[in-house]
Amino acid sequence: MVGPGRPLFVLFGSSIVQFSYSNEGWGAILADIYARKNPYHHLKMLLKIWCFCWGNLRVSYQVLNFCFDEQRRYPYLFLVADIVLRGYSGWNSRRALKVLAQVFPKDAVVQPSLVIVYFGGNDSMEPHPSGLGPHVPLPEYIDNMKKIALHLKGLSDQTRVMFLSSPPVNEEQIFQTLGVRCRTNEACRIYSEACLKLCEELEVKGVDLWTALQQRDDWKTACFTDGIHLSPEGSKLVAKEILKAQREAEWKPSLYWKSLPTEFEEDSFYDPVSQDGKSNINISELEFSRSGRWE
Repeated sequence: MVGPGRPLFVLFGSSIVQFSYSNEGWGAILADIYARKNPYHHLKMLLKIWCFCWGNLRVSYQVLNFCFDEQRRYPYLFLVADIVLRGYSGWNSRRALKVLAQVFPKDAVVQPSLVIVYFGGNDSMEPHPSGLGPHVPLPEYIDNMKKIALHLKGLSDQTRVMFLSSPPVNEEQIFQTLGVRCRTNEACRIYSEACLKLCEELEVKGVDLWTALQQRDDWKTACFTDGIHLSPEGSKLVAKEILKAQREAEWKPSLYWKSLPTEFEEDSFYDPVSQDGKSNINISELEFSRSGRWE
């Protein structure tokens, strides 16, 4: 382990998740955005207020005691977030359910602050005559996802859950690349809608990828590498929708990246020197290394 200790954002799903750190994937985008973000920025402000209250001991002790009480109640909220990948190519909701307790044990010392889940694309594949393969009938898929959601929500009072619905597919590109016709965009729509309906019932944050990707006119050619898996452009759309969902979520504390301050953001004599040679430039929040800006 390395410090400072951080709460976990866990990405759990099939190949859309497993590959999310490669090819300019959406997982890598999130990891970059949250690299130095602190989910409990009020502490620093409260401590600054405390410093100005030395003349009033009663007020200063009230502020300081509140800070310590909050830290004891929610210790992970004072740290930044690490994004951890648990992606398994080819998996469906049935297989995920079998290992759920191993990936997310209820007796773990540290529980995730956020779990982003994606299953459904493989479940929606056409059934094979032999009975083999990843297809899961829609009623079972819904039941599996419900069990996954309830297990994750039960990990802790502060664990938030987000489901990504099945994205669309480019059927012709799949055939041209892989030489098979085993997925349809219509099936993806059906499973996507079922996932989003379940999210409403369970009060889980749902992200409608099936609709979001198709808002782009050239989605069929721009969003995929093989008709199924995401290109860099497709991943940008997924990251955008996840950030939007975090911004709109009424989570307390907020996990939206722009509401969080930067870890170790204080000014330092070791920062780069300004052109006048008389001061330092704090570069802790500069985004010059990113190819795009995020909202």
